[in-house]
Amino acid sequence: MLRWAILFAIVALIAGVLGFGGIGGMASDIARICFVLFLVLFVVSLVMGRRALDGPTI
Repeated sequence: MLRWAILFAIVALIAGVLGFGGIGGMASDIARICFVLFLVLFVVSLVMGRRALDGPTI
């Protein structure tokens, strides 16, 4: 997911430099969404992994 965010950010930068504002803005929005989704999934996996290491509570 982070790879997609980086890819769309690069596409947005290139499109912005070349003057394609609409494509650059859209790619920037997609990159932002992918990055936020990556962060959410990363935090969830950290919490779930930490819970698995603690073991069952009896």
